[in-house]
Amino acid sequence: MRIIRDYQYVEPLDRGASAAIGNFDGVHLGHQAVIDLARNEARGAPLGVLTFEPHPRQYFAPDAPPFRLMGPEARASRLRKLGVEKLYELNFNAALAALTPEAFARRVIFDGLGLTNVVVGADFCFGKDRAGNVDALQRLGAELGFRVTVADLLKGETGQVSSTAIRTALSEGRPRDAAAQLGHWHRIEGPVIGGEQRGRDLGYPTANMSIDGLHPPKHGVYAVLVDVATGPHKGTYKGAASIGVRPMFGENTANIETFLFDFTGDLYGSILSVALVDYLRPELKFDSLEALIAQMDADCARARQILAAS
Repeated sequence: MRIIRDYQYVEPLDRGASAAIGNFDGVHLGHQAVIDLARNEARGAPLGVLTFEPHPRQYFAPDAPPFRLMGPEARASRLRKLGVEKLYELNFNAALAALTPEAFARRVIFDGLGLTNVVVGADFCFGKDRAGNVDALQRLGAELGFRVTVADLLKGETGQVSSTAIRTALSEGRPRDAAAQLGHWHRIEGPVIGGEQRGRDLGYPTANMSIDGLHPPKHGVYAVLVDVATGPHKGTYKGAASIGVRPMFGENTANIETFLFDFTGDLYGSILSVALVDYLRPELKFDSLEALIAQMDADCARARQILAAS
């Protein structure tokens, strides 16, 4: 998959795709349906996705609480798995935000990227002040010479599939409900960073990862599946993870600490993808380290049972 970040400087081989347009936070089932339509309507063109970085919501409200389900690297990884060939991950800045719907259609879609077909959801808005809608896009496509396909909004068993509904499920400790809308486990991905090594002293060495910038799932302990994507220990493992601020040890920045079952080795610097399968319990403060270790023993035993049946 090729990643293109500037619509004004595009190699000829990267033009002419059939592209789905959107933010694709989480790449949930609704997003996948839009991408599938772009694939079906390609007529021999490469499959593309047109998205933005940073997320426009981050750009306009940089001090708002973190809301993203995945960072750009995780999104690109998921899109690659779906067969996307051209990822137009455009830099969302003041110049792009100021484009009118007409200017966006002409300068970005038609002149810049040369897209032959674009697919958007029925609630798609674009251009300065979100002034353009699907009707405007279809009109502009007819005028400029690119096809426009509109995807119906996807509904699941619990209502409309949306990133907002997925965030709510994660905030309430319902990772399986989130997965039902995502079409895959919700994953936290990133490099293993240095920690205080308390887990090693307790007999539970953990791989520590930042969740900075991401929507925080409900704090607590989870049964998890772990893909080690890089390094000498590449592979898939089962484990238990704690998300939170570690109240036994003072005030700390929230992170995720993952214990891999039946694993020995050094994971520092490796890229991990931790899939949340089930929520086991809330984060607690114990009266002693012995009580904490006993609870960790119980957590891991329960996680093993859950993952064996998953």
